[in-house]
Amino acid sequence: MVTIGNVCIEDPVALGPMAGVTDLPFRLICKEMGCGLLYTEMVSAKALHYKNENTSRLMETLPSERPIALQLFGSDPEVLAEQTAAAADLPFDIIDLNMGCPVPKVVNNNEGSALLKQPALVRQILISMVAASKKPVTIKIRRGFTLEEELAVDIAKIAQDCGVSAVAVHGRTRSQYYSGEADLGVIKRVKQAVSIPVIGNGDITSAEKALHMIKETGCDMVMVARGALGNPWIFREISAAVKGEAIPPRPEKEEIRNMMLHHTELMRQYKGDHIALLEMRKHVSWYTSGMHGGAAFRRRVNATETMEELLELIYNFGLEN
Repeated sequence: MVTIGNVCIEDPVALGPMAGVTDLPFRLICKEMGCGLLYTEMVSAKALHYKNENTSRLMETLPSERPIALQLFGSDPEVLAEQTAAAADLPFDIIDLNMGCPVPKVVNNNEGSALLKQPALVRQILISMVAASKKPVTIKIRRGFTLEEELAVDIAKIAQDCGVSAVAVHGRTRSQYYSGEADLGVIKRVKQAVSIPVIGNGDITSAEKALHMIKETGCDMVMVARGALGNPWIFREISAAVKGEAIPPRPEKEEIRNMMLHHTELMRQYKGDHIALLEMRKHVSWYTSGMHGGAAFRRRVNATETMEELLELIYNFGLEN
């Protein structure tokens, strides 16, 4: 068990926030599979300030998801503090600040990983958020902005000084995006520099890699992001591994088929048939990646025009061969 502020997390594995992916249906599935801590998709504090309806929808959650963190992004201390305070009565357990997003439209707006280069502003933001919050405030950062600089340790120390309750560290720089390998060394250095919980992130695609990161860095938890795409079973595997239990076998084709059907039904309930049909295409692609007959199946799925066609294709995929 890991404690972040007053929040107890039974399984030390988190689902990393991913735009367009970690919506309510996907989070529910990951929770069912043993994920200990969920995060919303990145939510713009500025958009919330201006009461953007589409942004508010990103914050829909269910009691069964808890503990769950609301991840905000922005760079205005007043707006971030305002939205942190506004979340006091919302069903989130943790308020997280994104300082790791590498995409240009975020960075060019002085948000996400752009904050890593501005320690004075980071301090101002975090002091404001912590003061405004009745819940633990956490941050998610990267190793640095470029390969030539390592900023994570200094930012983590600032965060701890400001009363932040935990820090998640992605072992890549902003300039790397998702290329190359995550640097476990920086996660270890952050863990040695602060006393608050450290969550390690980057390249976790199996229970074995999760255990390796914990062993090499001493981190308190691991965070799985891209490794969960089409693979929510990774959470039950990591959960078992950290408890010293036998790692469950990889899912057979029938279990994958049933998960795709389950995911589709959750999408229909949450978003309606039209949006579910469109968004399940990417999920089906991830679920069937590397499988025999997967490429032909994905072409057929991408050509479907009705929910009935999609459900029939998925059902028959599990019964082939």
